[in-house]
Formats: sequence, C-alpha cells, structure tokens
Amino acid sequence: MRDQQPQTGQVLEQILLSVLGPHHHLTDQTPLLGAIPEFDSSSIMTILTLLEDQYDIVFDDAELSAELFSTVGSLRHFMTEKLSKTA
Repeated sequence: MRDQQPQTGQVLEQILLSVLGPHHHLTDQTPLLGAIPEFDSSSIMTILTLLEDQYDIVFDDAELSAELFSTVGSLRHFMTEKLSKTA
C-alpha cells in the first residue's frame, strides 16, 4: 500500500485543484479551511464525493472534523490512513 501514497497525494491534489481552481500552488503546508475563500462547505462536499468515487470508499460523519481540513497535508494523511484501512 505504501506505493500508493504518492499516487494518493497526486490524485488528492488534482481533485483539490479541479474544485478550487488551477491557480493555487498546493503543498502539504498549504492551509485550506479559513484560508482559501473557495474552500467552503460546498467545495468540501464536492471534494469528499470525488474522493469517494475515485477510491470506492464512504466517509462516516464521525471521521470528519475541521482539523482534517486544516491543511493539504492533514487531508492527505487522513486519506492515506483511510485507504490503508480499506485495503
């Protein structure tokens, strides 16, 4: 599963850029929630739906928190952990 971590990061970045706009430069340290105006509840729902479709997973409401969406890195880390549990 470790081989999929870089791919997961790339897919996540592509999804974020498709929703937020291609003009963003994203790194693991890039803040999301409260920092990017386009990153609102609607975009969060779109991102989660695209991730669910891409990886054939379902997010439980109990898994989701503001901290999860604080940075690109926190979201990537969550996805890596989630996918390792579903493998």
